[in-house]
Amino acid sequence: MDGNGRWANAKGLPRISGHREGVRTVRKITEICGELNVRVLTLYTFSSENWNRPVTEVSALMKLLVSSLRQEVKDLMRNNVRFTVIGDIDELDISVQHELLDAIQKTKHNTGLNLNLALSYGSRKEILSAVKFLSEKIVAGEIDSEQINETLFSQMLYTKDIPDPDLLIRTGGEFRISNFLLWQIAYTEIHITQTSWPAFGKKELIKAIFDYQNRERRYGKISEQLKVNNG
Repeated sequence: MDGNGRWANAKGLPRISGHREGVRTVRKITEICGELNVRVLTLYTFSSENWNRPVTEVSALMKLLVSSLRQEVKDLMRNNVRFTVIGDIDELDISVQHELLDAIQKTKHNTGLNLNLALSYGSRKEILSAVKFLSEKIVAGEIDSEQINETLFSQMLYTKDIPDPDLLIRTGGEFRISNFLLWQIAYTEIHITQTSWPAFGKKELIKAIFDYQNRERRYGKISEQLKVNNG
């Protein structure tokens, strides 16, 4: 969800105003995805690298996250949205952890859209954690190295209960992955938009989905093979 700060700067506003507007965008996009029967919406909210930002901005972001969660839980319940989090949330302030766990607990039985926030998240760290966990299991004799395959490795990741994404949308015109779901997006279609996240709306989302629907997903095969398999 890139471009909050730049959106604010372009309007002569403080960066936190861009983040506040970004929260409104989260609300809008979540509602639209629910209406479109999207199964999972993962939002890269705060990366492990974002801790390097000025302390004042990080503090403001955490306060905004807490206040937003308190306000949005009722709407999540009303719209049957399940709330989950991936990332190293132990690095977050206790007050933030409390609000996250409260929202997760209250919405865990909801069966609609899964709204998944990536917080204090870094994909390389996630992969290293999975490797260490598997290594410990081998040393303990719980598994043999020959048993390790893609399916088992995926079960060691934060996203073990979430399917790999079909579509990744990057707002703000950035052409890089930025340490996001590196393992999971192996076959994900990528859509880049110049629109900043605060200005991202239904029109831009539908455009991204339409772009995705008009791509041929071959998974290493050729077009002729897909035509045969599809009858």
